[in-house]
Amino acid sequence: MMWRGLRTLALGLVAVTMLTATALAQGDPVKIRLQAAVPSASIYHELLQRYADRIGKMSNGRVSIEVLPDGAIVPAFEILDAVDQGIVEAGYAWTHYWSGKHPAAGLFSNPMAGAGSGMDQLSHVSWLLEGEGNALYKRFYSEILGVDVEPFMVQPMGPDPLGWFARPIESVADFQKLKYRSPPGITGEIFKEMGIAAVGLPGGEIVPSAQRGVIDAAEWIGPADDLNLGLNAVWKNYYLQGLHQSTDVGEVIINKTVFDGLPADIQEMFRTAALASMAETYAFNVARNAQAIVKLREEFGVEIRDTPPDFFPEFVRATNVVLDRYAAQDEFFKEVLESQRKFGAVSVPYWTKILDLYSNLGNAALEKK
Repeated sequence: MMWRGLRTLALGLVAVTMLTATALAQGDPVKIRLQAAVPSASIYHELLQRYADRIGKMSNGRVSIEVLPDGAIVPAFEILDAVDQGIVEAGYAWTHYWSGKHPAAGLFSNPMAGAGSGMDQLSHVSWLLEGEGNALYKRFYSEILGVDVEPFMVQPMGPDPLGWFARPIESVADFQKLKYRSPPGITGEIFKEMGIAAVGLPGGEIVPSAQRGVIDAAEWIGPADDLNLGLNAVWKNYYLQGLHQSTDVGEVIINKTVFDGLPADIQEMFRTAALASMAETYAFNVARNAQAIVKLREEFGVEIRDTPPDFFPEFVRATNVVLDRYAAQDEFFKEVLESQRKFGAVSVPYWTKILDLYSNLGNAALEKK
């Protein structure tokens, strides 16, 4: 029965490749359904639509991508399997969504506290593009997970705020008294290493759980998406500086059989559109999230607060404890982690000083006001 299923799947993928070739030969557009792990109301769904439109224009209409919202065909956590099996041609999520398949998944999309090395999001993207990141990223899918996908990082959307709190906190000790919604997997383990009661909940359950008092604090994505989710209607204390997803990069995965069936110039368009989307996401995030902060403060009376200073060294400590534990258990996890730490050892001393420049500049401008 298993062989019969694999044979059926293989025949189905061959058929997909033939349909792609036939469509191009006849001058018809190749149609790709791309299901996202975010709802259509998300600002990142809007960005994803721009990505799809860009490929359509660059290909002069030879490729048509239909962007579908979360749950349109499969649940969010099933997107990878759906793309691998050809149920949909492409998907959008974050690599850490596949942490249940292998713990190294989270190191690619959101290495906690910069893999414990202090890398920020731009340093992490530099590791992906100029270090060993992309090669390890592709190996993760082809060799470690053994799935038939072509992956592209497209949206550096972090950092994710520490989140929303029922009451202000002044220290880690205050934080330890609360029940906190955090991402699942390794991130939740880090919070627990800090003595914080971390609970993993899907996005749709956060606001109802907050309203019922099941949780006392929660993180989601960022100011604009948090506003859309409605967290501001429940709590009024918002802490922007988080380390659990100081880097958060969304990815597009394409069924590799479909991708390999595309002409070389269209394949390059997908690569170029991914790079363009990364640049666009940085600008998009600054504008949309800054606007959302103004709205949260002025229209909804939200207090924008600074994360307690003792949180940062404690989170880095806990991160390294947990990451080292996983590295001792899995060779590939260790290889990725060591690559990130090696890159961070070179990039962090330089880039931190540059960030000090911008921090001092911004604070000087704020003081003038």
